[in-house]
Amino acid sequence: MAMLVGLQTMVDNFANFIEDKSDPRTRHWFMVENPLMLVMLLVLYLYFCTTAGPKFMKDRKPFELKNVLLAYNVFQVVFSCYLVWEGLHGGWMHYYNFRCQSVDYSDNPIALRMARAVWLYYMCKLIELLDTVFFVLRKKNNQVTGLHVWHHTLMPVTGWIAIRFLPGGQGTLLGIINSFVHIIMYSYYLLAGLGPQYQKYLWWKKYLTMLQLVQFTIIFIHNIQPLIFGGCDYPRIISILLCVNQLNFMYLFGMFYIRTYRKSKKLQ
Repeated sequence: MAMLVGLQTMVDNFANFIEDKSDPRTRHWFMVENPLMLVMLLVLYLYFCTTAGPKFMKDRKPFELKNVLLAYNVFQVVFSCYLVWEGLHGGWMHYYNFRCQSVDYSDNPIALRMARAVWLYYMCKLIELLDTVFFVLRKKNNQVTGLHVWHHTLMPVTGWIAIRFLPGGQGTLLGIINSFVHIIMYSYYLLAGLGPQYQKYLWWKKYLTMLQLVQFTIIFIHNIQPLIFGGCDYPRIISILLCVNQLNFMYLFGMFYIRTYRKSKKLQ
């Protein structure tokens, strides 16, 4: 009984924290108000990609999905370009300080523009769950690595935290850099999906991983600045978590690069 009471207290405290600390401007936006919606979606995603999907495809031929993937990749390139544009004009090109930028919770049109950009970035991370779904339906199970699934699961969670509590400020540069990398990444996928005759133009595949490593390094340096210089009105705990997350991705993607390109080169 005491355990149940303690659990209920923890749940109530968590709910109160979410309600008290959230941004009143964004808390009722689509897929933001109730975190259970995101949790349920991610549970379904993990279940399909690791269990239900492979089981469903076991005795079936892989779906081609060529036209679907072409349309999807074009959409992702255009969407990522728009996110970069909005992030730059919503703050980083004209109004933001690269060393320290607090969150503007006012109804200023510029602040609201950045908040909408953060929400669109969050929506983009949800849409990108389809990457893994397409891999499963095409029986590209070698692409459904632990790194891939972890990355695609964590990014929507990061997006939800941003739009619910911090829709602006220091952390939003991450979204711009990440969206820029995705312009290049989905352009690669788009070319790869056009057919074998385009393979000769895809020699730069390994540089995508290198670009992602550069991305994580820049984001780490950017978010460690408030911790070093101090006096920044941006939550230190968020800066710390962002730095830890980037170090984690630097290690995981670095090991992936070594296994995929360095070791394969030695074998050749």
